[in-house]
Amino acid sequence: MSSAKGKAIHVDERYLHVELKDGRVISTPMSWYPELQNATLAQLADYRFICRGTGIEWPALDYHLSIEAMLVENRLLKAA
Repeated sequence: MSSAKGKAIHVDERYLHVELKDGRVISTPMSWYPELQNATLAQLADYRFICRGTGIEWPALDYHLSIEAMLVENRLLKAA
């Protein structure tokens, strides 16, 4: 799973979408990330990929998100 490296993100009112370098797109509910859900559009637009593309950082929010964790959390919620 460590090969999941981010290329770009897009946020809408319901989902955080992460485009991966291999062409896949991961979409997870914004409700999973209260810090992001409560952020301004300017804060959300100010992101960068970290850890060789496997994580995302929003410096103004001091918030970090692992792309792999998005996939794992998604599977765990579906199993519940």
